[in-house]
Amino acid sequence: MLNLASMLDHHAKLGPAKEAIVWNDVRMTYAELNKMANKVANALTQMGIGHGDKVALNCPNLPYFPIVYYGIMKAGAAVVPVCVLYTAREIAYQLKDSEAKAVFVFEGTDELPMGRSTKEAFDQVDTCEHMIVMTKDPAGASPIEGHKTLGQIIYPQSDEFETYPTAPEDTCAILYTSGTTGQPKGAELTHLNLWSNSVTTYSIHLPVLNFTDGKQKTVLITLPLFHTTGQTVQMNTNIYAGNRVVLLPRFEPQSTLDTMVKEQVNFWVGVPTMYWALLKYAEETGYDISRVAESMEVCTSGGAPMPVEVMKAFEEKFGVRVLEGYGLSETSPLACFNHFDKPSKPGTVGQAIYGVEVRCVDDDGKPVAAGERGEVVIRGTNIMKGYYNRPEATAEAFKDGWFHTGDIGILDDEGYLSIVDRKKDMILRGGYNIYPRELEEVIISHPAVSLCAVIGVPDEKMGEEVKAFIVTKEGAQLSDADFIDWCKTQFAANKYPRYVEFRDNLPIGATGKIFKRALKEEISKA
Repeated sequence: MLNLASMLDHHAKLGPAKEAIVWNDVRMTYAELNKMANKVANALTQMGIGHGDKVALNCPNLPYFPIVYYGIMKAGAAVVPVCVLYTAREIAYQLKDSEAKAVFVFEGTDELPMGRSTKEAFDQVDTCEHMIVMTKDPAGASPIEGHKTLGQIIYPQSDEFETYPTAPEDTCAILYTSGTTGQPKGAELTHLNLWSNSVTTYSIHLPVLNFTDGKQKTVLITLPLFHTTGQTVQMNTNIYAGNRVVLLPRFEPQSTLDTMVKEQVNFWVGVPTMYWALLKYAEETGYDISRVAESMEVCTSGGAPMPVEVMKAFEEKFGVRVLEGYGLSETSPLACFNHFDKPSKPGTVGQAIYGVEVRCVDDDGKPVAAGERGEVVIRGTNIMKGYYNRPEATAEAFKDGWFHTGDIGILDDEGYLSIVDRKKDMILRGGYNIYPRELEEVIISHPAVSLCAVIGVPDEKMGEEVKAFIVTKEGAQLSDADFIDWCKTQFAANKYPRYVEFRDNLPIGATGKIFKRALKEEISKA
């Protein structure tokens, strides 16, 4: 048997008084977290929900998330995390597609009315039988008539529960992909997928851990827990390690830096836009970064390629090494990482992690030579079972035992992987393949540029033309003509942007990445 939630049982016995979850003034021990998860498991069992069932979870970064997340697993069911920004239509789609029997939802706020939108979705899906509301006040009444609160369903339950003996290949979680092409698909991840990825992620950090100082290690999570990176690379990995997990419901530069100082944070994972925001805030306010550096041991970037200039500036300012990783929802997620005992190569996401193989292949699935572009394919213990109830999509994604990511990458002769672009983001201009990532890496180095995104726009003559969206640094002056003239000195004649648009900001998706699809949709509607 293998149940990911057995991590809680282990640490509740080994170190019951150790802090597990910290949020505002809440400081929950491993014993307390385990007991609360047991109560949730008992309540689910009483509802008739157990092995093989699916339960949705719509919750921001609050203590409720790990309580319910591990409680669902303890009962033998699979967790279906829901993006907290979803509309009723999107939630209803996910509840129906995953065949969720129940949904737990935080009551929400005026700004984020997730309780209201989930209720609207719930009423549209007959197969979802239960909706449980997690209230701001744990002892408060339900704000949604006809639906019990988490407090009400767990109050009468025992805080003891025998974790269901799931098999390694049983589904542990179904994570929905962002749906950049067509409807979102549910990646079925097994207990072995998530357990092995958590163990390997923890093991990678061993070279920098000091176990002789007697201090419990601390991670800060600002990425959303509904997303695979916050959920597994951070929460699951650190719960496996018996570390302290500090939660922030949303990323804001000042609160992030203040929390790093207050809680003496050792580990943090962010997407490139978060690094950019912290750098900008520190430079504009003169924030005392030395207090962060006193405890910070490892900063990791993932979710999107990190511009080399941003990485260099952050490392210099904060005095900490930034390590890049790479993966997808379908790969649990970590597949590659910059290992501590190896030098980092700027612009790469490191080498394959233990138990994982990575290749770059041509359109026929044959490996390309080192230094050549090809589609990134992966196999290993981290690879999903498949897309839930989508045999055709699963068959399309797997060829000859390899999962095809849709990413374009380059492997060097030492196995370091560079992500050049998404296959679907590639711009086809006059028969030439142009990769936005390549252009963005150079454009971000312009002294007046703070943030950028490059996309392809329709063009009658060339098929597609190159357009750059630019956010300039505060006080910087840059005209269209000056920018394009500069680009002409940096790129081949077929590559440089023919169009540029200056903006105060760029659209950021729910997981912190620049939301290129929104930019493309604007173009298509114009």
